[in-house]
Amino acid sequence: QVQLVESGGGLVQPGGSLTLSCVASGITFGIYTMGWYRRGPGDQRDLVATITSRGYTDFADSVKGRFTISRDDAENTIYLQMNSLRPEDTAVYHCNARWGSGLSSLNYWGQGTQVTVSS
Repeated sequence: QVQLVESGGGLVQPGGSLTLSCVASGITFGIYTMGWYRRGPGDQRDLVATITSRGYTDFADSVKGRFTISRDDAENTIYLQMNSLRPEDTAVYHCNARWGSGLSSLNYWGQGTQVTVSS
């Protein structure tokens, strides 16, 4: 059974920092592209950042320079370091594991962790 378990969310003041973690089980972690997505008040799930099995990263324009994504294949874990947080970063952050493309792709989601940026 595949599980992605996020942690590290919470309430933080504008300008503050948080680090999210996602631990994966039930998958061959090292071959998956891992990522973070967020669902805000509009209920649309948007890309935040991804990291491939080779360590290539991609970020939404809104978080470039503020967020960092990393992975530890030995621990089946990815991290999202979030700095200079803004109220508009408030959302539920979901971990994603993706392998392959098209009809043969595998795609898994975690339940999410709430991040609230407010004074």
